Amino acid sequence: MEYETIAAVDLGSNSFRLQVGRVVEDQIYPLDSLKETVRLASGLTPEKMLDEASMARGVEALRYFGERLRGLGEGAVRAVATNTLRVAKNAREFLAQGEAALGFPIEVIAGREEARLIYIGAVHSLPLAPHKRLVVDIGGGSTEFIIGKKTDPQLTESLYMGCVSYTLQFFPDGKVDKKRLREAQVAAAKEIELIAHDYQQLGWKEAIGSSGTARAIADLVELNNLNPGGVTGITREGMDRLAAMLIKAGSIHAFNAPGVRSDRLPVLPGGLAILTAVFEELGIERMNYADGALRLGVLYDLLGRFHQDDMRDTTVKQFVRRYQVDKGQAGRVRRTAMSILASLDQTGLGEYDPLFLSWAASLHEIGISIAHNGYHKHGAYILTFADMPGFSNKDKARLAALVLGHRGKLEKLAALSPEDPSWRLVFALRLAVLLHRTRDDRELPAYEVKTAPDGFQLVLPARWLEANPWTAAALNEESLVWRRVGIMFRVKNAVAPKGKVIG
Repeated sequence: MEYETIAAVDLGSNSFRLQVGRVVEDQIYPLDSLKETVRLASGLTPEKMLDEASMARGVEALRYFGERLRGLGEGAVRAVATNTLRVAKNAREFLAQGEAALGFPIEVIAGREEARLIYIGAVHSLPLAPHKRLVVDIGGGSTEFIIGKKTDPQLTESLYMGCVSYTLQFFPDGKVDKKRLREAQVAAAKEIELIAHDYQQLGWKEAIGSSGTARAIADLVELNNLNPGGVTGITREGMDRLAAMLIKAGSIHAFNAPGVRSDRLPVLPGGLAILTAVFEELGIERMNYADGALRLGVLYDLLGRFHQDDMRDTTVKQFVRRYQVDKGQAGRVRRTAMSILASLDQTGLGEYDPLFLSWAASLHEIGISIAHNGYHKHGAYILTFADMPGFSNKDKARLAALVLGHRGKLEKLAALSPEDPSWRLVFALRLAVLLHRTRDDRELPAYEVKTAPDGFQLVLPARWLEANPWTAAALNEESLVWRRVGIMFRVKNAVAPKGKVIG
């Protein structure tokens, strides 16, 4: 389905932002934007728990956004959460409240997925260039580094350091002096040192800063004429002069210069320390600024899904190649599973449910690359922990559950409620795998699948079960597996009025 209006919600560690855009062919034109300075990272305790005050601020901000988003379809809105909600131990509690307030699902995305989306957003706000670009995005709790060419990110990384976390760690009382600033810079440099070699080896021609920290520093150095020779953008000398001004002021409370933004001032020291370290470790002399970042990247990624250019499809194809999946068997299982799902009751199925079944069918055997014994467990592990561009952590968890559940006991999926539509996806995948156990192109019987009040029903041609005792035994065992989780699966012979029932 395509939408004329789409929206992205960015639950950052410092600010929550909403961007609404109008789709015109392959372009997105901004319609509306909202920003709430939540400082979620400042509410993260040493035990990695979000405190009540920060959660309340976040939920209230999402309630504002939810009002603006009323009337938009679920597929037209994508909400993503970043570093603080990646590390918070009570993130689920906040997400449950946040989704209720917003009215849409919230995805916690991995660091490298965040980096990919940031790059897409940045380059869509810049003139097209043939050369490689380095994009650096300093957020509240993490900093993303991406080298890409045109719209293709080639190297992505996310480091656990941000303007909020570093300000709290090194400037907790708002005081700024030379010693504290240098300690923060050294700490950031140690993190960047781990990735510097790979980035310098790949190389880039132009450095770009995106998001609030880069914009705040760019404004300050330009409006205060801190760059040498009237150069625009951010320079190393300009940041050195800005640091000297901060140190002279002695604290963020006493710092008053043209270009100071009240929402950015409290986290300026941490952001400045990190960006200075980025320049030093990567040998950067000058950096331009891009207006686009994560939100715009989310919008264009969403637009790609409408235009049959879904990054998730590309990722699945790459995984099929990487893990040397038997494409013939995966194709057979996928086609049959999709046919079975289409025959079942469609009530409650979401727009993306058939896609998840298709992806799971394509990837259900990736674990064989590790070991055949328990391969469904190996496959689920890969999908849970691998970097999968386009997939959120929630997406990966659902895909892993489908792959884990395609064989063996179903008690491992006990977390699913009886009404969860994922049971229908699991059933379709399991039955397709069972029907294609011969792993060849022989024609399947003319079966019929139905949704029953207490589960599922499979109707097979007369005497087919008698002629195929191996499959009949497997279906009998399958019915027992489903019964153990309280769902009935009945297999009937098409001819007898009362039916021949297995299980």
